Order: sequence, then C-alpha cells, then structure tokens
Amino acid sequence: MDINPFRTFPDLELADPSFYTSLLDQTDQRHYRTQVIRRKPLKSLLFAFSSSLLFIFLLITLIGDHQRTNDPIDKLSISSIKPEVITPILPRPRGVSEGLSDKTFRDVKGNGETFAWTKTMLSWQRTAYHYQPQKNWMNGPLFHKGWYHLFYQYNPDAAVWGNITWGHTVSTDLIHWLDLPMTMVPDHWYDINGVWTGSATLLPDGSIVMIYTGSTNESVQVQNVAYPANISDPLLLDWVKYSGNPVLVPPPGIGLKDFRDPTTAWYVPNKWRITLGSKVNTTGISLVYETTDFINYTLLDGILHSVPHTGEWECIDLYPVSVTEENGLDTSVNGPGVKHVLKASIDDNKHDYYALGVYNSTSDTWTPDDPELDVGIGMRYDYGKFYASKTFYDQNKGRRILWGWIGETDAETTDIAKGWSGLQGVPRTVLFDKKTKSNVLQWPVVEVESLRLGSSKEFDEIEIASGSVVPLDVGAATQLDINAEFKIDGNVLEGINEADVGYNCSTSGGSQGRGILGPFGLLVLADDGLSEQTAVYFYVGKATDGNIKTFFCTDESRHVFSLPLPLMSVNKFTGVTFPYLMEKIFP
Repeated sequence: MDINPFRTFPDLELADPSFYTSLLDQTDQRHYRTQVIRRKPLKSLLFAFSSSLLFIFLLITLIGDHQRTNDPIDKLSISSIKPEVITPILPRPRGVSEGLSDKTFRDVKGNGETFAWTKTMLSWQRTAYHYQPQKNWMNGPLFHKGWYHLFYQYNPDAAVWGNITWGHTVSTDLIHWLDLPMTMVPDHWYDINGVWTGSATLLPDGSIVMIYTGSTNESVQVQNVAYPANISDPLLLDWVKYSGNPVLVPPPGIGLKDFRDPTTAWYVPNKWRITLGSKVNTTGISLVYETTDFINYTLLDGILHSVPHTGEWECIDLYPVSVTEENGLDTSVNGPGVKHVLKASIDDNKHDYYALGVYNSTSDTWTPDDPELDVGIGMRYDYGKFYASKTFYDQNKGRRILWGWIGETDAETTDIAKGWSGLQGVPRTVLFDKKTKSNVLQWPVVEVESLRLGSSKEFDEIEIASGSVVPLDVGAATQLDINAEFKIDGNVLEGINEADVGYNCSTSGGSQGRGILGPFGLLVLADDGLSEQTAVYFYVGKATDGNIKTFFCTDESRHVFSLPLPLMSVNKFTGVTFPYLMEKIFP
C-alpha cells in the first residue's frame, strides 16, 4: 500500500500556498467555548540527566495522597460533555499578551529588588553543550539523511515571548549544531498568531509530513500540515504549507483555545492515528484522529485517556518501550513485550508527567499499569525546570531520544539585558526499567562522552559528618562533568523507625531542612563564603510501609542565576551513582 499522502494526493504536493480554506462560520462555531486562555512556547526539550543505582533500581515516584474521582469521560463522546464555568485556582502569569512566559525572580531578601545586570556581566552564563540560539527567545525532532533535525519555537525579534516562528538547527552528533534559516513563520491567517508545536512523521517511503498547531487571526487553535519542498535535501531547508490548511479545527465541546500539539503519527492496519491535548472542564484529555492521507481526518469516539482535575493537557507524547530489549522502538510498534508511555505537559503547573501502560489499538484506549501513578498525578520525567518534552525514534541508532525545554528562572528584564532566554536540554535516551518494571530510565546520549577530556580528578572514601561542608578542589573550570557516588550504611537504614512520608522537594525547607538521613549532596555554583550556592542533594526517609524513599532535589533559594537541574525521587536504595553535567561553575 502506498501510504505517502503526497503521492496518493498529488494536489497536496503541488498545492498553491497562497490559497486558504476558511474556518467554520460563526453559526457552526456557536457551541465552542470562548474563554481566554493564554499560550506558551514550543515543546522540544531537556537537560540530560539520569540516575543509575548502585545496589537497587531507580523508581521515579511522586509522594502524596492523590484522591481521584470516577469520571465518566472515558465512556462518553466529547460532544456530549457540556462545558461548565470553572474559576481557575491560583492563576499563573502567562507573559506579555499571550503565550507562556511565567518569569518571576525569587529574591531571597524578600524586598523585590533585583541587581542591575549588564549583557557583558551575563554573557558567561551561555551554555556550551546545551543547544540554544545565538540570541533571543526560544522554547519535532527527526533524523533524515545523516542529520538530526531540531525544530523549535523561536522569537526572532526579542528575548521574550512573541512572534512565534519555527527555528531550525541540525547536527550529526546531537552535540554540535548548525543553525539554519527559519523553517516556518506566521504568515497565513491560520497561523498568523503563532506557529506553535508540531510533530514530524517519517513515512515508510522516506517522505515526511509535519502537523503543527497554528493560532489563527482570531486566536483559534487549529492543526495544519506542512511538508519539505525537496525531500532529497538532507538539510530540509524549504518547507511548504498545505493550501487547504487548516486540516483540523476544534470539535464540538472543545474550547477554541484548548486544542493543540499533535503527536507523531503511529500506524495501525490501513490507517494512521495522531493524538492531541485538550480538556473538558478540569479533566485533562487526549483526543485521537485517524487518517489515511494526512489531509482528511476522523475523530474517533471517546478519548485515548483522561485524568480528572489535571487541567489542560498539551504536548502529549505516546510511544512504545520494549520490556525485554535494550533498544528503542519505532512509534508504530505494538504487541507482546511492549509497554506504552503516555506523557502530558500539564498547563496548570508547567510540569511533564508520564505513566506506563497498555495501548489497545482496537478500542483505541490507553490504560495505566498503576492508576495511582497516572498521568498528571504520578511520575515526572524531571523535577527541575523541564517542560514541553518530546521524544522521537532515532532509526539511525535504534534508540528513543527525549528532548526537553528549559525555561530559565531569570527575570524577563534580565533576559532582555543578556539577549536570550531558554535552552534545550541535553538529549537523553529512554528505556524501560526492567528491574522496577514501573518506570523508564533516562541517560544522556552517548555522544556527550565525546566532550570529556582525558584529565580528571578523583576523590575517594570521603566521609560526610552531620552538618559539615567538605571542600573539593576541582580547580578552575567553566565546564564540569561530575560522577558522584554516595553510600549509606545499610544498618542505619534498617534502624530508622521514624516514618517521614510528608517530605517534598519544593516545600520541606530545601537543603536547610534537617532529617535523620539528609539532606546530603553537592554545593555547586558557590562562592567562597557560601553566601551564594546551589545545593544538589538527597533526602532519605521511611514510609509507613517501611520502604525507604529517597528524594533527589535542588535548592535554588540561595542562587542568583539559572541552572538547569533535574530532580528525581528514588525508592528502596542503599546507594546511588549519577552523572551530573554542569556548566559555568565558579573557579
């Protein structure tokens, strides 16, 4: 079967980009909600970090009592659900006029004062091996003819949100990048308010189709199609927008501004499917569409999955992981020996949550292995500054790679002063954890190791007394790669009788809090007097069931600049080894 939509439907390949298809008229749109919701930057990204356990296994988990209510949404058609008026709890600032920005500066003195930074003073903060554009503001990766392509949301005009276009950069090793001209700009009525998130699907014949969200001249979120003008070009420099865009508009029952971020398509017999993020009332949902040509789509009955009280879902990702092999899987793989990861970026709290489960292609439903660790209430890829992540299958090396967007914590005034804002994390490989069988493992792509020099320093058998700070003379450096291994006496762990189930990285006092076993870790980006420091630390406690629960956190309350750090939670461990990639450490 020829499943190349551009060959099956030659009018798409030869389309006149100046011809547009109108949206539904006002009568047809009267059932849509028109509440104001603001929008945020692309989804690409994250910092490369993982943990490998010394004696046991990594289990990323979120502690807390999550009460869920049964929601009939899984069994109903979207069009049958009537929207209700909801007053949002703790609304978050969203930037200039719309879109994500949410930039606040936490002044430890509490007086609201900020330092008068200059661009020269801040220039040292630019990263070296994280990708970021040369200037200004940023937030569908693929491998094609020897090049890794990264498309990202970009403001070519300023270091703040606005005029969202698609930047484009390529690499042969995921480390060294070549910036290319912008791929798509907001120049049609169906994307004039922004070329937002999209995903690339590589078809079996080698052709590529890109589906992306556009914000129309009336700020309606619609889905559009684009394709390479010359598929034989390894750099994919030129792209053509389909003349019939938009190909999808919000269906009945879905708000005009709650319909976004199509995934990479996966193949089921004789058709392709994509899923998008949305919500009904306060329930986060994922809609599924079928297509045979990437032009005409059918909304399937029901939904892929939903979780009550999680709010808007965006940047959804659905992909398979092998439970037996040490390799990644193409997005369309399903069957015995396969689990599916469902991930959503939760708009309400700006965190990326994922869960393991089973995808049933017949009923088109995804079911979590553990409902208590469902999407939005359970595990996160990363507990630091990490959002709008996206995976892709690297057919070149048979692996699945995860990207994540790091929104720095600088104030917007500082972003303007230094001339840039945001970066991409170091890409990670993702595998099923065959030991715990309850989470995925993440690790920086192997190419990162090529950045290491032959010289290194080792510090062995260092004992850390309670309340002590042990200096390590690492010498002067602007880039540093640390491998640290901590061991805890197993007898001490067994001897802990006190239950400590309420610890939380964000609310439990940070590195200044004191428990029976913790916090302990590293102080980085610190001055000699430790008046400025960023603590990367562990905290160990015991749950009421006797299981040891270990949190991996950072404390940014005593630093004055941004650092992309991932935070994780570890279960049942007596020791841990982790790599920590750090840039711009003070000499």
